[in-house]
Amino acid sequence: MVLGLSSRAYSEHLPRFVASHLGDALWAAMVYFGFRLLLGRRKLYISFVLSLSFSFMIEFSQLYQAIWINEVRATILGGLILGKGFIWVDFIRYSLGISGAYVLDRCCLRRIPPA
Repeated sequence: MVLGLSSRAYSEHLPRFVASHLGDALWAAMVYFGFRLLLGRRKLYISFVLSLSFSFMIEFSQLYQAIWINEVRATILGGLILGKGFIWVDFIRYSLGISGAYVLDRCCLRRIPPA
């Protein structure tokens, strides 16, 4: 979370490409690891599929522009969780962030000896 928020707060100090894409990819990676935390004993692909589904549903929900949900999105927490506007490239960012987290998770799990 700190990295994702920092990528937004200090975006002027980062290369433009990184500043534009890193925050959403890190948000999606956080969603993946959240599912891993909740579903720790399940297979990795379940967290992968659930995190992709959740992230994509959040993005599609941004097409819905009712007053009440826009008021929620206007809050700091609501904006961080629900986003503020539909952007198709976010699907790519989420896919890359979740895929990166999945690969990192697989690599780390291979190195941990069974208990």
